Formats: sequence, C-alpha cells, structure tokens
Amino acid sequence: MTRIRDVVQKALATGYLTVEAENQLRQLLTTRYELEDFNAFMTLQEAAMTGKVKQESRERCGIK
Repeated sequence: MTRIRDVVQKALATGYLTVEAENQLRQLLTTRYELEDFNAFMTLQEAAMTGKVKQESRERCGIK
C-alpha cells in the first residue's frame, strides 16, 4: 500500500506533483496515517509554497 511519504518523496525528487498524485494524497489523507506521513505532507506543502515543487493542477488552470 502506498503511503503519503512515498508520494511526497517522489514529488520532492522530481520537483513536480501530478494531478494523479494530488488525488492519491487526498484519498490517503482521509485514512489513518502516521506522524511521519503528516510531516512529509507538511514538507510538501512548504515546497509547493516556495516553488520547489510545481503542481500540474495549478499549471493547467494558469495559477502560479
């Protein structure tokens, strides 16, 4: 089973969060998860806010 931290690690490594990965994160966040997963998600949020990770969904609708 995929964990939040796995999805985050891939996004951080590639610098890109796909729509598929965003949907996967939404689903995973509705289930029970560990503190390490929560911390990974927060790291991803910070990376997205600072531009270290680009989001496919934002590129599609023209948001920078």
